[in-house]
Amino acid sequence: QLEFITPFQLYFNPDLIFRKFQIWRLITNFLFFGPLGFSFFFNMIFLYRYCRMLEEGSFRGRTADFVFMFLFGGFLMTLFGLFASLFFLGQAFTIMLVYVWSRRNPYIRMNFFGLLNFQAPFLPWVLMGFSLLLGNSIIIDLLGIAVGHIYYFLEDVFPNQPGGKKLLLTPSFLKMVFDTPEEDPNYHPLPEDRPEHLPRDQDQHEQQHPQ
Repeated sequence: QLEFITPFQLYFNPDLIFRKFQIWRLITNFLFFGPLGFSFFFNMIFLYRYCRMLEEGSFRGRTADFVFMFLFGGFLMTLFGLFASLFFLGQAFTIMLVYVWSRRNPYIRMNFFGLLNFQAPFLPWVLMGFSLLLGNSIIIDLLGIAVGHIYYFLEDVFPNQPGGKKLLLTPSFLKMVFDTPEEDPNYHPLPEDRPEHLPRDQDQHEQQHPQ
């Protein structure tokens, strides 16, 4: 917006990525949502809202799995972008988050601008229809829905099928970086490191079992 850089330095261009080694385009194409306007704020609101609800809901305490979903979705979108000549994938990423949340919360009733009432799983399709009314291409929305469905199927559906198994395994290095280590049940902190109520319990223990 301050014109320090232009969208031409950010968009997804396989030729510049692989021949000119402008690797940053693999990331920056997800971060540009167009100039300030209705579409920009619409995407920001939905990205914040549903990213937060996923993080505080089904991914609570599973930060590494949350990050892995980002990486998996971004990787698939990039692969599709190689063949579909797509320049910016941020909106598709937003739709993917909305899709995953909506399928994991199928019974929540939604209200769209006070005009439509529907169940949560229809939300991505309503957003796609709204995008079509605004005159935007729905290819990006369809890509987000497709990638979101692939993730949801591999993570939530297929492992619960007869003979199915979990195919999306979060790499251990992500768990090491993002997840807090589990407390050792055999660890006994020093008295000065214990909460205030613990010394009293310790005194009672010593009275019951004097040395």
